[in-house]
Amino acid sequence: MEIVTPPLTFEPVLARIAEEIARTPGQGRPADYIPALAARDPRSFGMAVAELDGTVYGVGDWQEPFSTQSVTKVFTLALDLAREGDTLWRHVGREPSGDPFNSLIQLEYENGIPRNPFINAGALVVTDRLQTGTGDAAGALLTFLRTESGNPDLGFDPEVAASEAAHGDRNAALGHFMASYGNIDNPVPVLLDQYFRQCSVRASCAELALATGFLARHGVRADGTRLLTRSQAKQVNAVMLTCGTYDAAGEFAYRVGLPGKSGVGGGIIAVVPGRCTLCVWSPGLDERGNSVAGVAALDRFTTLTGLSVF
Repeated sequence: MEIVTPPLTFEPVLARIAEEIARTPGQGRPADYIPALAARDPRSFGMAVAELDGTVYGVGDWQEPFSTQSVTKVFTLALDLAREGDTLWRHVGREPSGDPFNSLIQLEYENGIPRNPFINAGALVVTDRLQTGTGDAAGALLTFLRTESGNPDLGFDPEVAASEAAHGDRNAALGHFMASYGNIDNPVPVLLDQYFRQCSVRASCAELALATGFLARHGVRADGTRLLTRSQAKQVNAVMLTCGTYDAAGEFAYRVGLPGKSGVGGGIIAVVPGRCTLCVWSPGLDERGNSVAGVAALDRFTTLTGLSVF
């Protein structure tokens, strides 16, 4: 007898997750070094799932824009990898760091080559190379996000960008240090302006889930054109799995079992290759900078649906 598995519907799964999260509110604390982030209510919660055809399901604050922060590092990585291919990997590694995302220590040991594209040093290198190739890295990112999300009004948050610039000494140090090794092409002030604008993009869970869809479609964009080869999409997903949640990537892989990328704005994107993409947002962070409720929600999602890369 053939066993037929009924099609998975996401609405009841999301509703159940939201109910469970509501019973444990207020976990974690918003990022306090950026005033615009510190003011967010840690009890806020939104979650969206986008299928390969662009159908989106959501719950809670899933349509409320928030500060994407390091989530955008996935998209700049994809854009530059599409532009220059494996040449990029001469300038940035693919290994977990095991250190805080803004650490300077490894750069000296490894001659100015960052461990991976998702720590701040690595993201600066990727932004620098995209800036060299496009003349406007942040603009290229925004154009891509607007197109893939279907929202032409997606934009930067000048207040957040200015706040990050005012607290950007560590990132400036990273940039100058890598420049001393010849691993930065553009003037560091230009690079920092691009990087801070990149991190200040505001988008909702629905928009980010849609924008991430090309990674679930093995490199194919929403309009059917190909951004990445199938192999390159695999590479981005692999680096997300091993390096996407700061120095808690092992715990995230253990609990969630999906490629993911977090940001200190409280957002996390995740990919089920060949099936769907997710974005969850809740501003309360743990000590490593990951959303407490966001990780818990993704953990429950993979448990309830059985969708995982393992």
